[in-house]
Amino acid sequence: DYANHVADRFDLRRDISFNTRINAASYDDHTGLWRITTDQGETIEARYCVMATGCLSAAKTPDIPGAGTFKGLTLSTATWPEDVNLSGKRVGIIGTGSSGIQTITTIAPEVGSLTVFQRTPNYSVPAHNRPLDPGVREDWLANREDYRKQQRESGAGILAVGSTEALALETPAEERQRVFDSRWAQGGFAIGASFADQGMVGEANDLVADYVAGKVRGIVKDPETADKLIPKDYPFGAKRLCVDTGYFEVYNQDNVHLVDINETPIESITAKGVRTSEKEYEFDALIYAIGFDAMTGTLDRIDIRGKGGEKLKDKWAAGPVTYLGLMVSGYPNLFLITGPGSPSVLSNMLVSIEQHVDWISDCIGHMGERQLSTMEAAPEAEAEWVAHVNEVADMTLYPQANSWYLGANVPGKPRIFMPYAGGVGVYREKCDQVAADGYEGFLLDRAPGN
Repeated sequence: DYANHVADRFDLRRDISFNTRINAASYDDHTGLWRITTDQGETIEARYCVMATGCLSAAKTPDIPGAGTFKGLTLSTATWPEDVNLSGKRVGIIGTGSSGIQTITTIAPEVGSLTVFQRTPNYSVPAHNRPLDPGVREDWLANREDYRKQQRESGAGILAVGSTEALALETPAEERQRVFDSRWAQGGFAIGASFADQGMVGEANDLVADYVAGKVRGIVKDPETADKLIPKDYPFGAKRLCVDTGYFEVYNQDNVHLVDINETPIESITAKGVRTSEKEYEFDALIYAIGFDAMTGTLDRIDIRGKGGEKLKDKWAAGPVTYLGLMVSGYPNLFLITGPGSPSVLSNMLVSIEQHVDWISDCIGHMGERQLSTMEAAPEAEAEWVAHVNEVADMTLYPQANSWYLGANVPGKPRIFMPYAGGVGVYREKCDQVAADGYEGFLLDRAPGN
């Protein structure tokens, strides 16, 4: 709603080409311009190229043998059509990440039967969505600027979760339980920020993980099913924390069945449904909730070439490298919005997007005022930033999970922690300081022919 509001308020749609795919973007060393081609046969030349391609826009396609042979209705959570009627149907869903969980809770009350194929259980916490109290709304409207400032200076750009310096390992058990109970009741990501050490110290993380596991066991009536739904091989919060409305309660319905594909792997998709090592499941509809090639996927799908014709995909063959998540050495005037090396998917995305747009706009203005034509990341600054991003990640528990933060959900993708885990506020300060210091770490110059 907010994004639509902004588009309406500033009449942005007149400058947007909808239903258009970018095939290639190549830098011309002689003119200093980017040449962009589209699937509509258009060719556009531009001094600056800003890649607002999204971090979760490149949907994965199923690589299961027989995919495409199913004769029933095939759906993907990434490309969900309008007006789908699943009432009374036999439905199978593959995947239990964020979109899978949201889909499961939405369709479970209406389908005839629902079979959930789960490889990796995910931590999920209740949203506890509720009507907004009029007093809260009035307070936000009256203090909007202050709250927005707090968002920009916070850890994740989300004020609702709050922050704390208290340590779980130094908090008495009774008080710790009270904090967990309060955060659970608050809903959303609040419990993910219960204590300052839970994302960095394994023993502290175990405490919140055990609490959440206890909640799952208290909700799901069948002990065996509950056990399958509880993660055991990665820390709480090290993968994208899911937020739900009645997810675990769904498994108490007689029409919902959980299949652990670690025990009975999927062998193939058939004309009738899904065949595992145990049996064939027949469905009227099959849903793929298998996620995205995150952060780099949309960029990889465009043939991006920088100076000397170097392909960005080749430069990033061992993992993405950027300076501040904003630019890449060898790719003048190519800006990234919430790119690898920025808080990105670890933050309130709109807060981070706005910060990048403001920074890039100011940067282009700076170049225009000084009659500068090209800007790119200096190789040494890029290398130092990548090392810093890795250093910060290694201070946390994030690398201990095979998550899409590291590209682990895409076969053959390098295992590199891609987002910056240092926090929205800290990152903003670094970006602002770089700009204040004359865009330190960037190479600014005139392009050939100017």
